[in-house]
Amino acid sequence: MEKTVTQAIQYRRSVRIFKSDVELDVNTVRQCIENAILAPTSSNMQLWEFYHITNKDVLNNMVKACLGQNAAKTAQQMVVVVTRKDLWRKRVRSNLTFLESAYGKKPQKEYTSREKFALAYYRKLIPSVYFDFMGIFGWLKYLIFQIVGFFKPTYRQVRASDMRIVAHKSAGLAAQNFMISMASKGYDTCPMEGSDTLLVKRALGLPRSSEINMVIGCGVRDDKGVYGPRFRIPFEEVYKLV
Repeated sequence: MEKTVTQAIQYRRSVRIFKSDVELDVNTVRQCIENAILAPTSSNMQLWEFYHITNKDVLNNMVKACLGQNAAKTAQQMVVVVTRKDLWRKRVRSNLTFLESAYGKKPQKEYTSREKFALAYYRKLIPSVYFDFMGIFGWLKYLIFQIVGFFKPTYRQVRASDMRIVAHKSAGLAAQNFMISMASKGYDTCPMEGSDTLLVKRALGLPRSSEINMVIGCGVRDDKGVYGPRFRIPFEEVYKLV
């Protein structure tokens, strides 16, 4: 029986050693990735891709790329979460196509104020935030927005580095969706940040403009797969009721 959300969260651990004699169902892992893409994403831009690795040769290449970690060496499958900030134009077009279809083809004057705002958001605001050239426009936009901020609340994170962070935050939310979904099925995962991202890109044939958010080893935990009891800072230290 599939675990509840709370059960899955409590069950999930970073498993470093997976059983070698227990195979994962490829379709079940795929379903968990389908759950991943339902995660919230900034401006619905969905600047992510998910590489589901089942090929043994590619898995072997990934072991080297992941610096020989046990979670990579024993993984039955892997999922690599990739950010694709470079695809922002394509994602803008996809959002506009969806909105225009949802609103129905009609003259501009027949759109409601809410519909006009949504269309303008993707036609004007998103391009103005994401467009950049060697970081120059990002700093110019940053200065402009800081000046505007003297007079009214405004969005200030508009540099290229800021937009990278935005893409990685959204990808991280999706990765968590995936790992909780895997836990609900009784499968285990280990998110690995320790990797040679250039080798990961080579193993997957990724373009230079892509970025590796996370490599996730997948399998069923071995008896020695969890290295120790769970440690968390006391809740009272991190919980601030305002």
